[in-house]
Amino acid sequence: MSKIQEYRVNRQIKAKEVRLIDESGAQIGIVPLKEALNIAEDKGLDLVEIAPKAKPPVCKIMDYGKFKYELKKKEREARKKQKEHAIEVKDIRMKVRIDEHDLKVKLKHMREFLEDGDKVRVRIRFRGRENVHPELGERLFKKIVDELQDLGEVETQPKREGPFLVFTLMPRRKK
Repeated sequence: MSKIQEYRVNRQIKAKEVRLIDESGAQIGIVPLKEALNIAEDKGLDLVEIAPKAKPPVCKIMDYGKFKYELKKKEREARKKQKEHAIEVKDIRMKVRIDEHDLKVKLKHMREFLEDGDKVRVRIRFRGRENVHPELGERLFKKIVDELQDLGEVETQPKREGPFLVFTLMPRRKK
């Protein structure tokens, strides 16, 4: 998950001598492990092994609990920023023989989604005898695209998926 698991704190260090770095980042030099532990203990901090494969291993004096807390805080911020930039796909479902007012409400919702930067997947449902008239779905598709042409463009062309005619609109790129 993170580099925390790679670090060994205090008495888990196995080397006899270590290259020591103090809490401000300045190198103290190569010192015996017991002396490094005493220095860390005198300052009330932890001795953390940060490069175990180096010869001799590199250890740093730090407050390990505070370090872990700050690392978790950075990860939370990164996840939060990642969610802010994620593009969602919103679903809108309607029937082929949708009433004019109902269509306006659906268009208003699609307009809001596109303004927010989300993609919109439109699913037009055909029922019973409506399946014989695919031109009704095409007509509705063209009407929707014409109404939203200022905000969105067709990402995927309409295709039949069972009883549905499905297409996706994506927000227009700002120039």
